[in-house]
Amino acid sequence: MSKVLELREKRAKAWEAAKAFLDSKRGEDGILSAEDTNTYERMEAEVVNLGKEIDRLERQQAIDLELSKPLNNPITSKPTGTEGQKTGRSTDEYRDSFWKAMRNKSSFDVQNSLKIGTDSEGGYLAPDEFERTLIEALEEENIFRSLAKVITTSSGDRKIPVVASKGTASWVDEEGLIPESDDSFGQVSIGAYKLATMIKVSEELLNDSVFNLEAYIAKEFARRIGAKEEEAFFVGDGTGKPTGIFNATGGAELGITAASATAITVDEIMDLFYSLKSPYRKKAIFVMNDATIKLIRKLKDGNGQYLWQPSIQAGQPDTILNRPVKTSAYVPTVAAGAKTIAFGDFGYYWVADRQGRSFQRLNELYAATGQVGFKASQRVDGKLILPEAIKVLQQKA
Repeated sequence: MSKVLELREKRAKAWEAAKAFLDSKRGEDGILSAEDTNTYERMEAEVVNLGKEIDRLERQQAIDLELSKPLNNPITSKPTGTEGQKTGRSTDEYRDSFWKAMRNKSSFDVQNSLKIGTDSEGGYLAPDEFERTLIEALEEENIFRSLAKVITTSSGDRKIPVVASKGTASWVDEEGLIPESDDSFGQVSIGAYKLATMIKVSEELLNDSVFNLEAYIAKEFARRIGAKEEEAFFVGDGTGKPTGIFNATGGAELGITAASATAITVDEIMDLFYSLKSPYRKKAIFVMNDATIKLIRKLKDGNGQYLWQPSIQAGQPDTILNRPVKTSAYVPTVAAGAKTIAFGDFGYYWVADRQGRSFQRLNELYAATGQVGFKASQRVDGKLILPEAIKVLQQKA
């Protein structure tokens, strides 16, 4: 039995035990004593910790599977000397020259090779293999990229046509005039905002050939950039950053307002579910904070079944009302007036990456302390193309 499956079964048993304890200890008023509350929270914490360990193992397996893939496609036809050759920033020459420049081992050959990917701001665009690694790491750190539609733009704003309203058919008498009913169209413009960070590395560590510079930079940049991206995609205000789905302007539509500022009921979850049009519900998911999940775990439907159900199958997420549940630390927690739950098809949120990610070595800035800086920047924007595709639950003000 695989470790992931074993942990899933263990978590399912722990959750059943927690539910049984909760049901047996509730008083006539439905309230637990302080001692029983502490016991239940310890049992629930075990369920949460097992879930996090399962997620870590599944990410590890996904990375191992990706790294085990062949680097090149097999030759299936007679080679002619030019077929299958890499070009531009995907060549081995460019990759080797890029990392030599990062380690300050430049030469005329290196500079000539790097002309392919020179960035307008003085850095170099990441070689294709490294950029692919960085994007994969971003998806690990940033759940939003795995949910949204990601596109790549070269320059200028990307205009996305949207049907604002649709025409209708009409009953018409024989030989009667058919009324006109046209569709109306609008457009959403996606631009690019700059996101940047710097890393300092000691000269001794940098010159040590044993040190895996590529892996370190990819992981650290992914952590920093991924966190800022995800925060903007959820709560960004559109000023100098992307517009998030929880933003009042340009964000998702309001589905339901809770009756309480500090609690959520089963009926309100149901109302949020059905506030979304049925075509969007086919691919819809719930997204909320871990603290909100903790409140919902105690809720039951009309048949006495708990709304939150843990997954016992590898690769399958936990569910609420049979729809997947994702969590993010950047979704607002339960508080007066806060938008705490989003439910919808996140494929209608578009993330636009502008060109590649640029890297630059900074030799002089930290020279006095014996360190070398590395600057990374990217240009990205994100917008919800169709607001009705995602509904949010807002707490009472």
